[in-house]
Amino acid sequence: MANLAVRVGEFCLRNPVMPASGCFAIEYAEALDLNNLGALVIKSVSPKSRAGNPTPRVTEAYSGMLNSIGIPSKGLDYYRREVLPAYTRYDTPVVVSISADTVDEFADAVAEMSLPEVAVIEANISCPNLEADGMAFAMTPETTYKVVTAIRRKTNHPFWAKLTPNASPIAAVAKAAEEAGADALVMGNTVLGMSIDVRTRKPKLGNVMGGLSGPAIKPIAVRMVHQCYRSVRIPIIGCGGISSADDAVEFLLAGASAVQVGTASFLDPGVMQKIIDGLDAYCREMGVENVRDLTGQVEIDRQLSDRWLRFAQQSG
Repeated sequence: MANLAVRVGEFCLRNPVMPASGCFAIEYAEALDLNNLGALVIKSVSPKSRAGNPTPRVTEAYSGMLNSIGIPSKGLDYYRREVLPAYTRYDTPVVVSISADTVDEFADAVAEMSLPEVAVIEANISCPNLEADGMAFAMTPETTYKVVTAIRRKTNHPFWAKLTPNASPIAAVAKAAEEAGADALVMGNTVLGMSIDVRTRKPKLGNVMGGLSGPAIKPIAVRMVHQCYRSVRIPIIGCGGISSADDAVEFLLAGASAVQVGTASFLDPGVMQKIIDGLDAYCREMGVENVRDLTGQVEIDRQLSDRWLRFAQQSG
């Protein structure tokens, strides 16, 4: 077998495949062995209780789905007492995803969840910032730097900053997160979209707009991973439309050190194991001894790549 172990910061994972937050629950243990995954990323929790967005919350879209769940939460105490223990009994690093409404709430929540049994905190800074009229923290380099700095001051735990593809200056946002102290980046989340029922003339989502996920957004996500890879030195976890081993390899070649699988697991709860097996088969077929050696190995003319990077930075 090929060596599928990868490093994300100070962590060595048995393989680069993990679930995306919000697309995974402990019930997936009925479909695959959770001890075979690289990490277990739990659904985001917020310090305040939330009921979530109005229904309907999910609708199909071309080659994907739209969702506007609203991150329902029963708070940190409930999460720590009732949710976390089910995941920490596995021999797989646990990643706790945090969502919050303000910078101070974010920092305090991360500090509270920096527990010995938690390997990594994923700061979901792609969620709305109430101090900026609901605009996501990661929409600008300035707000990204502010929230990541506040988090870093409150914890010594490793933490990953989850960015949003809805930000145009993505390279600058990634750089700001790195400079503020993030140990790795998760690139990224859903792309803002909307769908209308042409017979009722009403939005298909109760919250009108929602996040588009699935294969439809993969080319966008791959592009953004590559832009981030060219801009920062910290590891990147790629996410967006991954449903096969070839998809995962594409993200690795673009610059990711690991990947997260989301929407594909709704269609096939065992897909992450299939991706792991497929990565091993790909490496053996292509003569790749260590899967980590694929990171950033896309063959692009350097001058052309530099020109596109400058164009992206200027247009952002």
